[in-house]
Amino acid sequence: MHTHNFTTSLSVNQTAEAVFDAINNVRGWWSGEIEGDTDRLGSEFTYCYKDVHRSTQRITELIRGKRIVWRVSDSWLAFVTDKSEWTDTEIVFDIAETGGTTEVRFTHRGLVPQYECYESCSNAWGMLINGNLRKLIATGERQPDAFA
Repeated sequence: MHTHNFTTSLSVNQTAEAVFDAINNVRGWWSGEIEGDTDRLGSEFTYCYKDVHRSTQRITELIRGKRIVWRVSDSWLAFVTDKSEWTDTEIVFDIAETGGTTEVRFTHRGLVPQYECYESCSNAWGMLINGNLRKLIATGERQPDAFA
């Protein structure tokens, strides 16, 4: 069976390095509490949003201006039957700069339509990537809570 991981992309008029820095500034575009380093290869950070979502990500790939990969080592989602649907998934940012425009292709490997959280999680990712992250890249300013 072929699975379709959730994917979205955005293009911005910033350098690949600026985009890379913005993605690694997770506190600048995610809502909720974050503990740990979000910008060092091998580090782990934990994200918690109210009593709805908790996950731990290990940074497994960090290539400046090109690629960022986080492996979700632990997760808890309050709103689905299988609370650990995100565990052992990967969150991937592929960055490519062409002629003054930088494209970010975001893929959550393992977030597939067969998962109960696919619809709500893909909607949340869409708001974060195409809303908060895009605005952070454009303005350099921390973005407000996307889910308020």
